[in-house]
Parts: sequence; structure tokens; C-alpha cells
Amino acid sequence: MDTVDTLLLSRLQFALNITFHILFPTISIALGWVLLFMRWRWLRTGDRAWLGIWRWWTKVFALTFALGVVSGVTMSFQFGTNWPGFMERAGNIAGPLLGYEVLTAFFLEATFLGVMLFGHGRVSERTHLVANFLVAFGTTMSAFWILSLNSWMQTPQGHVEIDGVLHAADWWAIVFNPSFPYRLVHMLLASGLTVAFLMAGLAAWQLWRGHAHAGTPKVLRLGVTLAAVLIPLQILAGDLHGLNTLKHQPAKIAAMEGVFETERGAPLLLLAWPDEAEGRHDWAIGIPKLASLILTHTPDGEIKGLDEFKGAHPPVKPVFFGFRIMVGVGVLMLLTAWTATWLLRRAGWQARQIRQPWLWPLLSAMTFSGWVATVAGWYVTEIGRQPYVVQGLIRTADVVTTTPAAHVGWTLLGYAIVYGGLLVAYMRVLRYMATKPLDTSDAPAALPGQAALQGQ
Repeated sequence: MDTVDTLLLSRLQFALNITFHILFPTISIALGWVLLFMRWRWLRTGDRAWLGIWRWWTKVFALTFALGVVSGVTMSFQFGTNWPGFMERAGNIAGPLLGYEVLTAFFLEATFLGVMLFGHGRVSERTHLVANFLVAFGTTMSAFWILSLNSWMQTPQGHVEIDGVLHAADWWAIVFNPSFPYRLVHMLLASGLTVAFLMAGLAAWQLWRGHAHAGTPKVLRLGVTLAAVLIPLQILAGDLHGLNTLKHQPAKIAAMEGVFETERGAPLLLLAWPDEAEGRHDWAIGIPKLASLILTHTPDGEIKGLDEFKGAHPPVKPVFFGFRIMVGVGVLMLLTAWTATWLLRRAGWQARQIRQPWLWPLLSAMTFSGWVATVAGWYVTEIGRQPYVVQGLIRTADVVTTTPAAHVGWTLLGYAIVYGGLLVAYMRVLRYMATKPLDTSDAPAALPGQAALQGQ
């Protein structure tokens, strides 16, 4: 019983850590590129508002980066404290990939972040722009290596097993495993959407609450436009990712769609309450054959049921509901982004000309929608791999710590209190910052070489 409790509590503790951690890279990955765009616009136009909003969002980036680093370090410790068997059996592969992330991404980010934060006015404008680029590139490279490792755990290949220990046989196959390209694109687009709605939501809140400044319309337009462009791409990427998952992790798909027995022409269940013990759904509302059409691109396509993976399939409810939350929030994103774009375009992108006052509270309510969708999708990904920590090779129960359950429980409680406080503080700081005017006090009237940057 103590072993079962330790396993459950260790899983909950890692879930809490990864839930808190992923919130911040989800912002910083795309925000680095948005900052680069803002910086370029300042050089291109000389408009002080662009410099002001670049400075404002750079503060957001620095705060976000700090919380992401701290929570990431804490999470990596848990490989040793809660899951020592994982590193014993898969450390020959996981260790180098994590090391590559530090060497090629984290050091790059950390080095040039200092130049980006403190170098304006101390280095040339072009050098500062390059520093912005390298920080953005570093955040993306960090995502590259972490997602490569996670994807390998989902769809392992390129390894050999010797005495129960996994060794690398083909690093190219390990890094570029079958699900990696889809997972990387899906995550990068998720980050872009998270930042887009964060920007649009905070700008709308400023307009709604009377804290708007010269940069608010620019941030609003950038956020809404980015969201409107990225959400259709995310839907396409999600479809391709689903096809890849159907091929390599059919048990996860069966749990996502609530397919208990293999069937052709499976319906898409919009709402239902899965009863895993009985192998049925209560209060099911579905569209006939649509799940098969989406996943196999034919209405009578076959989807394997959970009955074919007895003892080796994930728990149904968290995967089933997590998937629907992710998709539901995605649909809200699509409707909100396109509605806002249409209304703002009709108003000539003049926020003050909007005659629909409900738009501002709507966008404000969607400020952190990217977080909700990302966390829901991450739960589908991670819980959907269970009962394996490395799909088909290493079971989660076989690598958990022997630490007493009480010790894990107390640390879980400590993490929950600290992370809850940090999350509330982070959101309150963003709101406080949104009430302050832009800082453009030392912006030059004209930039040296601006004519050349404008191609004049």
C-alpha cells in the first residue's frame, strides 16, 4: 500500500511541478520573437511607442524567464528524488539530451539576456538587436531539446537495451523520433497563441479600465493579428499530430476518444461521462462517424479500442476530458480572434472607434486561455503515455522512488503552497505593470543610421 501511495503522490508531485513550469516557457518561447519584432519596429520607424512597449514586455520576459528557470531546476531534481529508476535505465539517453539543452540553449539565453536587459544605450542598436535575436533563438533551441527528449519517451527509437539499461545506437533517430516534428510545431504554435492572447488580453484590459497609453493599440493589433493567423495553423498541426499519434500510440487515441472496443465509424463524442469499469459512456452526445473521419480521413475508418490494450492503456477520464478542454478552448480562441480582427478592421484598427464594448471584457477573459489549452494538452500527452514512462519499454511503477509516502506528501504540499503563491504574485505583477505609463524618457529623437535601416 505504501508503494502504491508513493507512486501516486510522486506522480501528483511531478504533475504539479510540470504544470507550474510549463506556464512560463510557453510564454518566453514566443515572446522572445515578439520582442525581436518590437525592437525591429523601433529601429525601423523611430516611433517611441515601440520602444516603450518593447521595454514593458522585456520586463515581462525577464520575470517569466526567471520563474521558468527556477521551476525547471526544481523539476529536474525530481528525476533523482522521485524517479531514480528512470535515470538508471534511460539516463544514457535522457542525460545527454538535457545536457545539450544547457550547452546550446540555456547558456546562450542567459548570456545574451544580460545584454538585452541592460545593454540598451551601452551597445550599438544593431548589436542590441542581435542580442535580442540570440535570446529568442536560445528559447526555441531549449524547446527543441526538451521536446526531443519528451517525444522520444513517447515514441522511442534509435536505442538498444543491454541488461535492462537503454543505450543510444543512433542519435539522429533518437532526436528526430517519429512524433518529434509534430510535437515541436504544436508546442511552438501553442506558445505563439499564448503570447498573442496575453498581449491582446492585457491591452483590452487597459482599454476597458482606462489605463491605455500610446502603445496599447499597437499591442492589441499585434496580439489579435497573431492569434488570428496562428489558430488555423494550430488546428492543422493538431490534426497532423493526431494522425501521428494514431499510428504510434493508438491506446492514447482510444482514451482521448473514449473508444472502449475497436470499431469502425466511431462517433465524435462532444459530451459524455466515461465509465471505464463498465466500458461505456453515460449521457453521451456525439456526431456519428466523425471521430473516424477526423482520425483516419474516412468515415468508416477503424479506431482500435481500449480492449486491445488491457493492462497497458492510460486512465480514460483525465485524457478524455483533457482533450476536450484543449479543443474547446481552441475553438473559443478561433472565434474570439477572428471576431476581434473583423471588428477592429472595420474600425480601421482604431480601438476608440469600436462600438461593441463587450469586446474588451471578452478579450480580457481570454488573457490566460493559452495556459489553459497548453496545460490540458500537456495532460493528454503525459497521462496518455501511462502506464509507461518510456512508451512500451519502462513502466512508471518500476522506476519510482522508495521514499516513504509521507515524505513525498509533505513536499507535495510545500510545492503546492509555494507555486500557488508565486503564480498569484506573477499575475498580480502583470496587472500592476499594466496600470503604469510607457517608459520612453531616454529615447532619442532620431536614431543614427535609421535611414539605412528603412532602406532609404
